Amino acid sequence: MLPEILTAVPGPLSRSYADKLARFEARTVTWMSEDFPIFWERAEGTNVWDVDGNRFLDLTGAFAVASLGHSAPVLREALLKQARSLLHVMGDVHPASGKADLCEALSAITFERWGVGTGKTFLTNSGSEAVEAALKTALLSTGKPGVISFTGGYHGLGYGALEAGGQSYFRDPFLSQLGRFAVTVPYPTCSRCSPDSGHSEKFAKCPEGCLIRTEEAIRSHIREREVGCILVEPIQGRGGEIVPPREFLPMLRRICDEEKILLILDEIYTGFHRTGAFFACDHSQVVPDLICLGKALTGGFPLAACVGRAEVMDAWPSSKGEALHTSTTLGNPLGCAMALASIKEHLRPETRDMAHQAGLSFRKALSNLNSQRIGKIRGLGLMLGMELVTAEGKPDGTLVGQIMLQGLKDGLILLGGGPAGNVLSFSPPFTLNEEEISFVAGKLQEYLISLPGSIS
Repeated sequence: MLPEILTAVPGPLSRSYADKLARFEARTVTWMSEDFPIFWERAEGTNVWDVDGNRFLDLTGAFAVASLGHSAPVLREALLKQARSLLHVMGDVHPASGKADLCEALSAITFERWGVGTGKTFLTNSGSEAVEAALKTALLSTGKPGVISFTGGYHGLGYGALEAGGQSYFRDPFLSQLGRFAVTVPYPTCSRCSPDSGHSEKFAKCPEGCLIRTEEAIRSHIREREVGCILVEPIQGRGGEIVPPREFLPMLRRICDEEKILLILDEIYTGFHRTGAFFACDHSQVVPDLICLGKALTGGFPLAACVGRAEVMDAWPSSKGEALHTSTTLGNPLGCAMALASIKEHLRPETRDMAHQAGLSFRKALSNLNSQRIGKIRGLGLMLGMELVTAEGKPDGTLVGQIMLQGLKDGLILLGGGPAGNVLSFSPPFTLNEEEISFVAGKLQEYLISLPGSIS
């Protein structure tokens, strides 16, 4: 359904809750202004209703979580059925049966599907924890503490994940407490490689030689320190929907094989058909040693996973009665039930086709926008970013902020992204339909004409 604004946005109830948060929440969490935020009350499909009764069209999927749609019936029913019998267990002592079923299912959709054997899993509460489980696994498996990651990368804000992150905004305030076991190299973003076109031979003509430089930087760090793994997003999310050249992941796989180190793919954002394939690495047919999953894994419950090849995960010692890596809510039965339902739904060809068709339609609508303020539209599937620039071609984060605020007044929930904040990031539910796409495109065209953006 299309937006319906009944009262000023945010309305009086949203403002009262904002006042309450200002008093009682740590002030670094929720950004507030006179026009922001709204407070959600319920959501269904692509729509969100706030506490004031306004209906919004969600172009974010609530951080790419609601791939199957908000309150997807299959997920809701799985949650309610489980809640009637069991809410919590002793996950590393006396687990629920759903934990075993989910670990089996995760093996089936990853390493067994890729034809390389069995996968073993750490279940976690968040994507950040899944990444940290992967980093611990790499150390135990290789005996080498070093990690190579990439500029612009985002892997969460726990200290281990933060150490391997590539965005200074999040890292710099805590540098004095970080371990310094990770180094970053440039993420290849050469636009002339044109990864969206599928013409990989264009790399030979790339004057910057981005992949060559990246490989040289990685090899140099491996020579200088004990590196045990490479951690990478197949497509960068918070970095601004950056799609690297097609040869990038195969190059990393080759380096890891030659250097006998591990390849960790952070597919927390890109997994479960977000980019059109089940996992983003399927586009290049690269099999990682470890893969981190979250977000759409459950469609709304705080549960994530680190899944690795069995021989790699078996570097961990067998439990002697005290788990070496665990948490109080490990394998929560509610999350396991939702994840199993989500996996079953994503295995349906209809889900894949829905994601693919919506991605094509939305990409076409964005490409038809007419404005000199659009730098580049990039991404795959329903993980898309529209870069906005000034007349001089410089990043225009101001315009993105203005579009987010005006969009909210018109009933659109939008997000900005990229290191310069100049990318409108789109990760809507797969249920986005043609009428909604047309409405969004019309509003964006209007904003690109009417809003001033940065003043040079």
